[in-house]
Amino acid sequence: MDESTKRLLQRLMRRIPTQMLRTTLDKWGRLTGEQLQSMDFTQSKWALTEKLLAICEENELAVKHITELEMIYIIDNPNQGMWYAFQLMDPEDDAHSVELTQFKEQFKSHLRELIRHVSVKIKKHTDEAVWIRIAWGDTFSRPNHMKPTYVVHSLQTPYVFVTSLTSKQKPLLSQALVLSARYQAIKDANLSGRKLTAIRDLLMRQYHQVFPTRYPTPLAENNQTVSNQHIEREQAVPAANRLQAAYEAFGGGMLPQLQSAVYKLETKFRDHSNKTMTEREEPFRCVVKFASTNLLESLRHCASSGIASTPVTPLLSSIPLKGKNYFVITDNGPGPSSQMRQPQN
Repeated sequence: MDESTKRLLQRLMRRIPTQMLRTTLDKWGRLTGEQLQSMDFTQSKWALTEKLLAICEENELAVKHITELEMIYIIDNPNQGMWYAFQLMDPEDDAHSVELTQFKEQFKSHLRELIRHVSVKIKKHTDEAVWIRIAWGDTFSRPNHMKPTYVVHSLQTPYVFVTSLTSKQKPLLSQALVLSARYQAIKDANLSGRKLTAIRDLLMRQYHQVFPTRYPTPLAENNQTVSNQHIEREQAVPAANRLQAAYEAFGGGMLPQLQSAVYKLETKFRDHSNKTMTEREEPFRCVVKFASTNLLESLRHCASSGIASTPVTPLLSSIPLKGKNYFVITDNGPGPSSQMRQPQN
């Protein structure tokens, strides 16, 4: 193996937790049973890396084999980095009949017409999603396998999920996807997050949406004893109303784990006590971001507990309703961004 391939394997070994290493290597299938048995997984990560490097040298493995190992790990552990959702637009008549073999051949062909040095590896997952790993080069440099782009696309659907894509690479990927998937355009879906499964489930409506018709009151659920029955009845009605409003906005089941929602304001400044700002012709611009380990669950709890007022504002209920977490607010009302955001590395 050359030095760049060794560095790629060393970096990958640092990423894979020791407790997952044996299973990942077994799925890889590039080591014999005897070689796998010779690895002592109780040793340090440094010792395991040195042992694996020696085995790969012995087996004469190349960079294409190491990228196979990386894909296996990433597919099994997709919730790393920031994922961005896109939507293919205006399907051709044969878009819904595109098969994997046809898609693979056309995608590689179209991308290599656009950029000379590029490495593409495509693998179909058990959930029917097509995973694409792209190592980008340019006219003068070879593909950089240390900074690959990952793309996930379920054939016969218009949705694409991308991570680690630069603004320079974005037009190339977009054109290759549109042509190989048999569509005419692609747009930003205004949805992003660190959990691929969460944004996929939200955009494709794959999570279990429960909107019960009867909403139990918190007092009935907790069965608390309150000495003053009048206070109990007085508290029960607004509590039940808050719970109903929260369930109507977000549902009653498990919610996809989004980490944030961003609202970009481009509105007229309104404050009669500040004439300087109010009289400006240019719109007032600012960005408001909500963040949580599970944003939708947090918003539902805020509404049901009385921390936030009800009914829930459409600015927040639009997240699960529209499958978006990036909005531009203008004087005409909330809407998706008029400009496509640029995913960052």
